[in-house]
Amino acid sequence: MEERKFVYIRVSSKDQNEGRQIESMKNQGLNDRDIFIDKQSGKILTELIISY
Repeated sequence: MEERKFVYIRVSSKDQNEGRQIESMKNQGLNDRDIFIDKQSGKILTELIISY
């Protein structure tokens, strides 16, 4: 069975750029289809916790 690796990249602010992380993962042999990217601010989560 072929081993397959996946990677999860998360940036939490508009100022952060995932490009460097993606380039690093591609250099390690990962394909675009195996890279998952999440862009979001922690502000919403913080507000949910405070309002809970």
